[in-house]
Amino acid sequence: MKIPRDLSGKNLVEVLCRTWGYRVVHQKGSHVVLETDEPSHQRIAVPAHKHLRIGTLSAVLRAVASHKGVERDAIITSI
Repeated sequence: MKIPRDLSGKNLVEVLCRTWGYRVVHQKGSHVVLETDEPSHQRIAVPAHKHLRIGTLSAVLRAVASHKGVERDAIITSI
C-alpha cells in the first residue's frame, strides 16, 4: 500500500493515540513524544510538522509496526 504524502504530524499522533494505544507524554519544540506499554514499553518521537517527509513517516510506521507485530499496511489503512 502506498504511504500518504500529505499527512501531518498532528494527524499521525491522533491516529496512533486513538487506534494503536499510544499516549502523548510531552512535546518539546516541534516533536511530540508518544509512549505505549502494549505489548511492552516503547517511546517514539513524531515531528509535529505540517507535512511529514516520506522517509520520516516511513520510519515511524516501521517502528510502530515492528513493535505492535503488525504489517505496515495495517497502520496505513487506519490513517
